[in-house]
Amino acid sequence: MEYGTIERSMYIEATPDVVYEVVSSPEHIKEWFPDEAVLDAVPGSAGEFVWGDRSSPDVYIVPLTVVDASPPRLFSFRWGHPADEVAVPANSLLVEFEMVPSGTGTTLRMTESGFRERGWEIATLEHHYNDHVGGWDKHLPDLVAYVGKLVASK
Repeated sequence: MEYGTIERSMYIEATPDVVYEVVSSPEHIKEWFPDEAVLDAVPGSAGEFVWGDRSSPDVYIVPLTVVDASPPRLFSFRWGHPADEVAVPANSLLVEFEMVPSGTGTTLRMTESGFRERGWEIATLEHHYNDHVGGWDKHLPDLVAYVGKLVASK
């Protein structure tokens, strides 16, 4: 197996504007991904995703840096770098969400890359890659369901 890039593509019955907001706005992100999202959709801005309660010893906080914010077609960020370091290819993974108009909705293409660039031993690489595959396989369907509820409520 390659363990280099994770790619997913899904059709969402919503406009690219709506899908862009759902993948780039903290109030929407926390509905389908982490328990808390702190970020500004502005290239270069730093933020974080939080899984769990901040007061718990089991909380999992992942720093991120927005790379591109081009509404309504592209939103990307680097994540997983040490909190005291600038995100670069050698210390972080790149997640890209591309929104492509498709019929009356949007094809969302998600790509996460940079696993090999981290320089991990093969067992660590496989672990992180497989963990992220499982995560996207859970969270992306949650994103589609959330958009469906969001659109239906308008």
